[in-house]
Amino acid sequence: MTRHVILGAGPAGVIAAETLRKADPKAEIALLGDEPEPPYSRMAIPYFLIGKVGEEGTHLRKGKGHFESLGIKLVRGRAAAVDAKGRSVKLQDGASLGFDRLLIATGSHPLKPPIAGMDAPNVHTCWTLEDARAIAKLAKSGTRVLQIGAGFIGCIIMEALASRGTQLTVVEMGDRMVPRMMTEKAGGMIRQWCEKQGVKVHTGAKVESLRAGAKVGELVAKLSNGKEVTADLVICAAGVAPNIDFLKGSGIAAERGILVDAAMQSSVPGIYAAGDVTEAVDFISGKRTLNAIQPNAADQARIAAVNMAGGQATLPGSLAINVLDTL
Repeated sequence: MTRHVILGAGPAGVIAAETLRKADPKAEIALLGDEPEPPYSRMAIPYFLIGKVGEEGTHLRKGKGHFESLGIKLVRGRAAAVDAKGRSVKLQDGASLGFDRLLIATGSHPLKPPIAGMDAPNVHTCWTLEDARAIAKLAKSGTRVLQIGAGFIGCIIMEALASRGTQLTVVEMGDRMVPRMMTEKAGGMIRQWCEKQGVKVHTGAKVESLRAGAKVGELVAKLSNGKEVTADLVICAAGVAPNIDFLKGSGIAAERGILVDAAMQSSVPGIYAAGDVTEAVDFISGKRTLNAIQPNAADQARIAAVNMAGGQATLPGSLAINVLDTL
């Protein structure tokens, strides 16, 4: 009986586990997640903040007992190291999981720029359901919110914050909003639209420091353009990076992300990767790139799972496509 271990219970991990079960009805499948919630989609968090869905609306599978019915074992824990030769994963609590085939789908983590005062209580990322609960408590009508970052994720979060009636200020270090996706003209159009909706926008600027304000819980941000912004809540949406630190010394080749081939296999036979954590070939350019979008994670997960089950499948490259709507 083949033992499959999947690290990461996001979209890539869930789709891979289900695909494996279809391909191999008898295999052992363990799906490791490090959050107390059922597997959920981070991309649904803004809809939770807007109020379109409750917490259960973020869950990737709504049916009760879904994973149990498929014989997929949900394991709570976080990977600390991978022993590629010994075919085991060591967890942070000291336990270990043995495997015949391993899928690394550990996703990304939000980046926090090295700014003095970023450890203040009212500074949050918007990455987990736990983050979202904290933000929902603070982001009320009239709350002064400073958001650091106006990229793709930032613009989605911004819409959720605006819908809650907050007084929103956005600071983006790029020369325009959504600089990685938009031209100067398009980014400028987004800015004009947002400003018409009452959002204050600073582009080409950085937050240099955060300090306590005159009132309890109040924060004052000093910007690189010389201006200051007072806020009750600061949200950092300054980008993400793959969760690969635990792979040091494993022999699994990684640069910015895990290097995978067209079969989603890493440099170590029998060890695969999918989703945000991979540095895979781009379909258009043929160059390796990080492509942290959910459709890419789903495609890579299916390919990896088919191959883990003994099939033959390849992905000709990832597509950097997306849809952005804000305000």
